[in-house]
This record gives sequence, structure tokens and C-alpha cells, in this order.
Amino acid sequence: RRLSRRPPLTLLRVFQDHARRRPHRVLLRFQDQALTYGEVEKLSNKAANALRQRLRLSPGTTVAVFLPNQPAYVWIWLALAKLGCPMACVNHNARGAALRHALATAKATVLLVSPGE
Repeated sequence: RRLSRRPPLTLLRVFQDHARRRPHRVLLRFQDQALTYGEVEKLSNKAANALRQRLRLSPGTTVAVFLPNQPAYVWIWLALAKLGCPMACVNHNARGAALRHALATAKATVLLVSPGE
């Protein structure tokens, strides 16, 4: 039923509603860091702008994301959703044939990786 709504209720929209209503509420805790909805909203907007300007991403461009478990993963996902870009999640531990298979299956035209990968 939620997807039949116009516009459909998406995770991005739910997040944005929370960020608007509760910007000071903590969304993420990672090690000794706590990030609020408002902070993650700002970070995802910055990431979306950078991806659009520097990589010329447009809606429909599939992006493979090869990042370790870190808070940036969340705002990259949100940024891509805001841009209308499908995200192919690639396990950052994948190597060799498994990595080649994951990337080939994703058919992504852009690969985002963390430094050192």
C-alpha cells in the first residue's frame, strides 16, 4: 500500500521527514561519534552536490559502492537516493573473482571506493 501512494513513501522520504521534525535527535552512533538527523541530512546534501558536480551523475546512473562499515556509507546512500542513482552495494572484503563478479553483475558505470582500497 505504501508504494501505491503518490508520491510513494520511500526510505529517503521517511529519513527527510525525521530530519525536518527531529534534526537534533541522534541517528547514528559509531565508536565515540554521534551524528544527528540534521547532521546526516547536511552531509548527504554535500555528498549529493559533490557527486553531481564532480562526477556528473544523473538520475538512473548505477553507482557501485565499495566502502567499509563507516558512517559515510549512510550519507553516500542517501546522496545517491537524492540524485535518483541506484546503488549497488559491494562487499568491501570481496577480492579477485568475487569482486569481478559483483562489479560485472551490478553493471555500474561509477565505482566509489574508500582511500586505500
